[in-house]
Amino acid sequence: MNRLMVGLLLALPLSAMAAEPIAQAATAAPVGSGLGGQLTQLVLGLLLVVGLIFVLAWLMRRVQNVGPGNGQVIELIGSRALGPRDRLVLVQVGEEQILLGLTPGRITPLHVLKTPVNVDQTESATPEFAQRLMELLGKDQKDKK
Repeated sequence: MNRLMVGLLLALPLSAMAAEPIAQAATAAPVGSGLGGQLTQLVLGLLLVVGLIFVLAWLMRRVQNVGPGNGQVIELIGSRALGPRDRLVLVQVGEEQILLGLTPGRITPLHVLKTPVNVDQTESATPEFAQRLMELLGKDQKDKK
């Protein structure tokens, strides 16, 4: 490729080579001064789009909480992981509790409980591992003081 460039430069008349830097200088000056303006316009446009995304996300959260279906009919009572992608979930629908098996492609009702399971609400919602880790780090005692 370098040989091709050298061959082209030798083939050009000297007047064309002399006029080339003047033409480049004339066209380079406006591009250099407009580059800052273009960059500013690009940054402002990007900020506008990101701001619009945040405003729409906030608006969607507000609209979802306002609707008439605000009273939760289905409540999650408990959940237990059986594997990396499989879970058992106990949900309450009205007065009935249903044990569901969740897999990546399927939700299977396993059992409808005749007597609802009473869950102690004063029990800590922190999982066992997290609770034990907090005890080991001493954060549990700091929070109680």
